Amino acid sequence: MTTTIYHHATVFTAEGPEKSPDQETPDALAVRDGLILAVGPSDAVRAAAGPGAEEVDLDGRFVAPGIIDAHTHLDSFGESLAKVQLRDCSSLKQILQALVAARAADPRASRILGIGWLFDAVGAERPTAAMLDAVLPDVPVYLDANDLHSAWVNSAALAEMGIDDSTPDPVGGEIARDEFGRATGMLYETACTRYVWSFLASVVTPEDRIRSLDRAFTSYLGSGVTGATDMSMNDAQLSALRAIIDRDGRLPFPVSAHYLLEPSGSLEQDLAAVSHVAAVREDVAGSGEDGWLRISGVKFILDGVIDACTAPMRWPYADGTNADPIWGLEELLPVAEEADAEGLQLAMHAIGDRTSQIALDVVEHCAAVNGSPARRHRIEHLESVADETISRMAALGVTASMQPVHCDPAVLRNWKAVLGDSRAETGFPWQKLREAGVPMALGTDAPTAPHQPLSNLYIALTGGSAIDPSLPPYHPERVFTPEQALTALTAGSADASGIEEGRLRPGLPANFVVLDVDPFAPDPSALLKQSVVSTYVAGRCVHAATSVRS
Repeated sequence: MTTTIYHHATVFTAEGPEKSPDQETPDALAVRDGLILAVGPSDAVRAAAGPGAEEVDLDGRFVAPGIIDAHTHLDSFGESLAKVQLRDCSSLKQILQALVAARAADPRASRILGIGWLFDAVGAERPTAAMLDAVLPDVPVYLDANDLHSAWVNSAALAEMGIDDSTPDPVGGEIARDEFGRATGMLYETACTRYVWSFLASVVTPEDRIRSLDRAFTSYLGSGVTGATDMSMNDAQLSALRAIIDRDGRLPFPVSAHYLLEPSGSLEQDLAAVSHVAAVREDVAGSGEDGWLRISGVKFILDGVIDACTAPMRWPYADGTNADPIWGLEELLPVAEEADAEGLQLAMHAIGDRTSQIALDVVEHCAAVNGSPARRHRIEHLESVADETISRMAALGVTASMQPVHCDPAVLRNWKAVLGDSRAETGFPWQKLREAGVPMALGTDAPTAPHQPLSNLYIALTGGSAIDPSLPPYHPERVFTPEQALTALTAGSADASGIEEGRLRPGLPANFVVLDVDPFAPDPSALLKQSVVSTYVAGRCVHAATSVRS
C-alpha cells in the first residue's frame, strides 16, 4: 500500500472548529490508496502512517478539501467555453463588435454562438433580432443571456428554428413579439429551452457532448474543484458522462445530478418523467458507476430571474409588472409529491421572494402526504427572500443553495434598477440564513457566472466584485467568515447532496486542493491574484500549476 504524507502546511478540514485551546492546528495529512489516512500535527500523522511513507513538503501552503460546486451545469459550461464570451461587453456596440470578430475568425462557421450578455449592456431597449441582423444577417446567431434564462437570436436563427407568427408560446415561456405578432428575437424561460436549446441540442453529436464535458472537467480541476452537483441533467448528458466512465474507468471527479423537469401541460406526462428519473437512478446505482456518478433528485425551475422581471415577487417590479410561476402550484404539487415519494431530492429554482414561499408550500405538502423525509430538499438561488421564508426554511430543514458570484456588484445594476425600492438593498441575505440556522451550500451556477471558486470565495468574504474590484461592495454586513464560507463550499455542498465528502477526514476520499493563498489572511484580495497550486482527486494529482518539494 502506497502512503504519502503532505506536511508543512496549514490544513483546513471543514470538520467544524479547526482547533480548540488544547489542540494544535493541523499541519499535515497522510493519504493511502486514495483515502485520507490521518490529519493533524505532523508527528501524529507520521505515527499513523508508519515507516516507509513518502513525504511531500508543501512549503507552508494552505490545504483544504476540494471545492464541491453545489450548483452547476456541466454540459452547458463546457459548451460555453467554446462560445463568444460577452459578459465583459458594456454596450451594444461592444457586443456586436465581438460577434463580428468571431465571424471573421471563423467565416465558415454554420452558426455564431455567444454567452454572458447583460441586459443593461444592450441599453434601454429590449434586444431584438434587427440589432443582430445589422451586422450578421446571413448566419444564425444564438446568444445566451448571462442568467441562461433567455436567448437573443437573429432573423436567420428564427428561420432556422422554424419560429413564425403562428409558433405557440410553451407553458412557462414567451416568444417576444411586436405589435403585429412577429417574433422580435427574444425567447424567455421555457421558450428558450424548448426552442433554442432543443434545436441546438439536435445538431450536437454525442462526441461533441463528450468534448464539452472534457473541457468543463479540465477547467474545474484547474480551479480546485473536485466534485459537482449538476442541476440540468437529461438522458443525452447522462449518456455522455457514462461514455467517459467507459473510456477512462472513472470521471475526473464525482458528480451528483438532478434531472431537469419542465411542465409539459400533461400531468400524466409529468408523472411519467418522474418515474423515468427514478428508473435511471436505480440503473446508475446498480451499474458500478455510482462511485463517480449518482442521480440525487429532480430540479424544478419555478421562476425566471429578476433581471428580466420573470421572477414572481410579493410586490410588483419598478415598472408595475409582475410574473407568474413557471410551474403552477396545482400542476406542481402532484409531481413533486411523486418525486418525494420515490426518494428523489427536490431542488427548486426560486429567485423571487414570492417563489421561495411557493417552494416551501411544496415541501410542507410533501411532508404532510409522505412523511418528513430523511433527505434534505433544496431551494436554489434565493436572491430576494422574505424574513418569514427564512424562518420556515430553518424549521423544515431546507438547504439554501446560493451563489455569491450572482451578487457581484458588477452585475447588479440592472437587478437593482428593476426592483427599484428597498428590495434592491436587501438581496442575498446570507447573514439572516446563517443566523436562523438554515443549512447552506455555495456554488457558481456556471456558466451563468464565472466558475472559479476563489472568485466566488472572495465575494462571499467581502461582498465586493471579482470582475471590477474597484466597485464598492454590496452590503458587506452579510459576508461570511473564512471558516463559514469554506465550509459551505465544501462540507456544506456535500451535505446538500447527501454525501460525506467535502471534508478531510480519515476514511474519506483524498480529494483536496493546495493553495498559495491563505483565505484566513486579513486581506482577501489575494484570492483574485493567485491560482491553485495543485488539485487531488482520490489521492491522485490531477492538476499541478507548480512543483512542490519532496
